[in-house]
Amino acid sequence: MSIWTCGRCNHSYIPEQGDAKHGIPLGTPWGDLPQDWTCPECGAPKFIFRETAPNSEEASGWTVD
Repeated sequence: MSIWTCGRCNHSYIPEQGDAKHGIPLGTPWGDLPQDWTCPECGAPKFIFRETAPNSEEASGWTVD
């Protein structure tokens, strides 16, 4: 399962962990999060997040310098 990382603060949404701060249960896929869901760390909107490959520091479409 993919991990989604905030482009503002680098917080990662891991579906297996959910988001207790916002009442999102364990195992909730990214696509099932509400459109108005925000980053629990910095409040960034959902569209700021990028899909990150599991066990990787590199996000899809990004390069690491």
